[in-house]
Amino acid sequence: MEFSAKQIAEFIQGEIIGDENACVHTFAKIEEGVPGAISFLSNPKYTHYIYDTQSSIVLVNRDFVPEQEIKATLIKVDNAYESLSKLLTLYEMSKPKKTGIDSLAYISPTAKIGKNAYIAPFACIEDNVVIGDNAMIHSHVTVGAGAKVGDNCIFYPHVTIYHDCRIGNNCILHAGCVIGADGFGFAPTAEGYSKIPQIGIVILEDDVEIGANTCIDRATMGATIIHKGVKLDNLIQIAHNDEIGSHTVMAAQVGIAGSTKVGEWCMFGGQAGLAGHIKVGNKVGIGAQAGIPGNVPSNSNILGTPAIDAKQFFKSSVVYKKLPEMYKALNNLEKEIIELKKQINK
Repeated sequence: MEFSAKQIAEFIQGEIIGDENACVHTFAKIEEGVPGAISFLSNPKYTHYIYDTQSSIVLVNRDFVPEQEIKATLIKVDNAYESLSKLLTLYEMSKPKKTGIDSLAYISPTAKIGKNAYIAPFACIEDNVVIGDNAMIHSHVTVGAGAKVGDNCIFYPHVTIYHDCRIGNNCILHAGCVIGADGFGFAPTAEGYSKIPQIGIVILEDDVEIGANTCIDRATMGATIIHKGVKLDNLIQIAHNDEIGSHTVMAAQVGIAGSTKVGEWCMFGGQAGLAGHIKVGNKVGIGAQAGIPGNVPSNSNILGTPAIDAKQFFKSSVVYKKLPEMYKALNNLEKEIIELKKQINK
């Protein structure tokens, strides 16, 4: 499928600088541009590539001012990255979608499958499951008994939804993620550890995306809740009875212990770890590998282990690098003070 600069500009409300009839049929990074491709420029670090790129069209922000001639046709928009996202979504939607239930899939007679759904070979849909309209259930997915799945969901291979969990509309679950495994609950006894039955569920609200091999544990009682619009990267652990506020995003390998409440619009860097039974406010930024032992107020930006205010962390990091020299200077000062005391005492 091919689109002209004029068609693209109309769709994303952009301003064309160059040939409005320039056509593209694919996407490419600006440094790897080829004729017939559309690229984008939003990070100033990549500006030098725009003068040599072979891409036919490049999306740029409205404030971009070229320093020399550019061969490509430019489309100026308010936010190049956001506009690219819209085009990629349009491109993805234009691809043909599979529908129907493969003969090699297992569908319980008591399950209900929505209109235009696709169930791939070796998928397993257990008793009393409800699958919404336009769902895409790929191979080796298991949806446990009593689970309910909304409309327009995509489950990639080897996704596992345990019994009775609830998945909202427009959710994307990537390969190998597990929704609703038992929470890590054990009571110590004289003989070892006695398992505490985990009788709750997991609820994913609408527009949630879960990365590959990420695990969200079911609640001991009640529900582990992932609110609307949350985006979780690969290899993340969300423990039992956690609650993640709407539109919060987390990078890979974040781990959150049980019964922790995270607010809305938070951003967690990779490998951040949160203790259990704490509260994190809204719009909190937590840096990579930060360790969070206690409550965090809204609008905080913290780093380190244990985590502290980001500005203080950076100041401390500068001092930390100088510790060997400071330690040496301190020893020299102590020696001088000792000598001065000896002379005074004489």
